[in-house]
This record gives sequence, C-alpha cells and structure tokens, in this order.
Amino acid sequence: MKNRLKVLRAERDWSQQDLADALGVSRQSVNAIETGKYDPSLPLAFRIADLFELTIEAIFVRD
Repeated sequence: MKNRLKVLRAERDWSQQDLADALGVSRQSVNAIETGKYDPSLPLAFRIADLFELTIEAIFVRD
C-alpha cells in the first residue's frame, strides 16, 4: 500500500523517531511503513490519521 507518511512527516520537520514516539511504535516500524514494506494495523492507521488530523484515505492509497 502506498502512503504519504514520509511527506507528511517532513512537512512537520519530524524525524522518524519523533513520529515513532508520538505513535508508540519503533522507528523501524515507521521506516517500514514509509517504504511500503509493512502495512499498519487498522488501529495504528487510525492513530496516524488522528495525529496528522487527516482521514486514513488521505494518507494511505491502494496500489
């Protein structure tokens, strides 16, 4: 699944670790989501959407 996570994070000048801390996950998890190697669980996707104040659909797009 493609996503805009890296762009959204960069717009806020957050490191992967900053985002990981805000979401309660590891930096490696954030990296894996950004690179498309891992699709987040639905609860995590909702946490990401809430953090960026966007809908899940605005962040994650089907391939």
